[in-house]
Amino acid sequence: MNKEFREGLGFTKEDWDAVDSPELTDEQLAGLKPLSEFDPELYARIRRARGRPAVAAPKQQISLRLDPDVIEKFKATGKGWQARINDVLKAAKLD
Repeated sequence: MNKEFREGLGFTKEDWDAVDSPELTDEQLAGLKPLSEFDPELYARIRRARGRPAVAAPKQQISLRLDPDVIEKFKATGKGWQARINDVLKAAKLD
């Protein structure tokens, strides 16, 4: 690990010099508590904030071969083109 000050990392040389935190010993590391025990409320907020919320019927990833001109036309419609392909396929349900 680099222990020398380097410019451009978001802190000043004065910030760097003001920090005096020696590496933890094995004994100190063994005595640390997990965040879930130390601050359960913070741990719960962090856990809730991670990832997308679960959905009842998640989409499935597949491999699909389409003609290049079809892909080009959908991509030309802008962001969300894959969702629009999904919408077209849903509308063409074969009952």
